[in-house]
Amino acid sequence: MKNLPEITKIIDAFKKATILCVGDLMLDLFVYGDVSRISPEAPIPILKVGHEVRTLGGVGNVVNNLLALGAKPILVSAIGQDVNGDRVLKILKEKGISADSIATDASIQTIEKRRFSTKGQQLLRVDYETIAFFQDALYKKMLSNAEKLLEKADVLIISDYGKGVFHPEKLLKPLIEKAKKRKIPIVTDPKGTDYTIYRGTTVITPNRKELSEATTMATQTDKEVISAANQLIDDCGIENVLATRSEDGMTLVKNIKEAHHYKTQAREVFDVSGAGDTVVATVAATIATGANLQDAAYLSNLAGAIVVGKLNTATVSAQELKQLCTSKALDDEDKLMTASMVMEKIKIWHQKNLKVGFTNGCFDLLHQGHMRILRQSKAACDKLVVAINSDASVKRLKGPSRPINDEKTRATIIACLQFVDAVVIFEEDTPLEIITRLQPDVLIKGADYTVDQVVGASVVQKKGEGCAC
Repeated sequence: MKNLPEITKIIDAFKKATILCVGDLMLDLFVYGDVSRISPEAPIPILKVGHEVRTLGGVGNVVNNLLALGAKPILVSAIGQDVNGDRVLKILKEKGISADSIATDASIQTIEKRRFSTKGQQLLRVDYETIAFFQDALYKKMLSNAEKLLEKADVLIISDYGKGVFHPEKLLKPLIEKAKKRKIPIVTDPKGTDYTIYRGTTVITPNRKELSEATTMATQTDKEVISAANQLIDDCGIENVLATRSEDGMTLVKNIKEAHHYKTQAREVFDVSGAGDTVVATVAATIATGANLQDAAYLSNLAGAIVVGKLNTATVSAQELKQLCTSKALDDEDKLMTASMVMEKIKIWHQKNLKVGFTNGCFDLLHQGHMRILRQSKAACDKLVVAINSDASVKRLKGPSRPINDEKTRATIIACLQFVDAVVIFEEDTPLEIITRLQPDVLIKGADYTVDQVVGASVVQKKGEGCAC
């Protein structure tokens, strides 16, 4: 395993990676709302729709993850000439992803998955799909598109959702052969039980259940996972296996003498949807930098831990991954966050119907008054975010001899308090910008302030919440 500076260097190098993604492209629709009663027509909840979000699904979620990591994805797939196909093309354009290698055909349907949720709980998923292989001309077009893009690619991702894109003979086998000929590493997210169709893959990423079904072997213990992975390597011509094992972390297997286990780093698990896509994207981005598979497994294990702490098919940014690597406190709750990380947390808290409070200060020398206001702040909300002035900001406000304690020390001390849920450092002289970005529900200040004196009060009041002084 590389040391921390080298790992950080790998993450920084993601932005130089070009990854060719081939797979089943879909449209994901998330419908959010409130449930307050049961239908009189049947014993089912009535969801009053609040808002909807459309995003890329299937291999599109791998693309989303690569973009978040800073890598450059290029995409080959096929979609229908229908309304959802138009929506997919529009999203790709908005993300700056070329659709030139996306084949459209009236003979196929663009797959859509609709998920209905309330307060962080998924109620129902509805799939609109027709699963079948395509016409020969479509495979020829996709293979031709992929062959051209392989010239630009550092790594090939095969994202197989079993929806029709990967015909074993007409696309999958020749695609792998063309990548191998160019010595391009192949990362495969498999489907089904016949892994011989992925022969030649550099690394395959089955989960525990998929590994068991593909080998008809037990996969509960470390030893069992190693044995099953080695059977795949021997029988299917796959070079390496990275098995994801939920609460047991991950296992990378090259052969019976070389297996590496990675303990799970997840603290909170809200949603495992799309976590496999995050793992595949992180493995591919890491390999593309020239790093080895052990580093790829290490980073993808951390990325998976971050993404399952978010709702729905979320992504992990390079900044989040770097912060988790740097923290060195993976067994403890890491409350020190960037503004973007706090925004992600607030989104999760809001979807769970939790009230988010905000307070701020320099907190240079923590005293009894600070403790009192922080404790009272937590009493006014479910989750408390504390914003701390940076060292430069404190100097401007209190003179060149301050702060006595640097920003990292001050933030760490505040994060140790059990009634604080997140700590963020801000550079400005006032917290107005960070309040505007975070949009908390409640703003809390000491009793010596009136509402008109509280910076950011108008932002929170405009949102329809409150300011507690």
